[in-house]
Amino acid sequence: MNPTMKPADIEKNSFAIITKELGGRTFPEGQEDIIKRVIHTSADFDYADNLVFSPDVVQKATEALRQGATIVTDTNMALAGINKTVLGKFGGQAVCFMAEKQVADEAKKRGITRAAVSMEYAAKLEGAVIFAIGNAPTALIRLHEMAAAREISPVLVIGVPVGFVNVVESKELFIGGDIPYIIARGRKGGSNIAAAIVNALLYQIYAREGFEK
Repeated sequence: MNPTMKPADIEKNSFAIITKELGGRTFPEGQEDIIKRVIHTSADFDYADNLVFSPDVVQKATEALRQGATIVTDTNMALAGINKTVLGKFGGQAVCFMAEKQVADEAKKRGITRAAVSMEYAAKLEGAVIFAIGNAPTALIRLHEMAAAREISPVLVIGVPVGFVNVVESKELFIGGDIPYIIARGRKGGSNIAAAIVNALLYQIYAREGFEK
């Protein structure tokens, strides 16, 4: 044990342990960094099998981020976990509408969740939008409905809500569909996982361009 280790050294050693415990497993280009960062965040190796990626999604997502995409989260916890300093280097921003009074008032009036209404607010955003959903399956359900009605066209949907009610079903809506996705199949997930996936994508861009986090 070394209580004086620097954070960067702790992270480096952690990733070395993860790589060793994965036992030589390999993953498609771009996916390995995401899988390992999610495992680093959760200490849960199930994500090596649970994370599902649509074709070419990492390339599409990193290109959108490089060009200043907006990230919409379904919790302020996920929002807080995203490295906004790195995101801002590319002109991007991260937002969450869940705490907006208008969202709460409309959700109460209509008898639906704030998460669903916040997705409708996000549909008004201009430019490329990435959704990082780590808590609310109703957000994923509403996103899927709006996409089917051509009311929204996400660059990427990160679907990793955690829980028991509608969680598995809401994730499965996207698998095999036309919307680019990174989905955590099953009940596992969370706001920290959503933020970890976003950060892994951002760090890939930074690494390719020779920057330090």
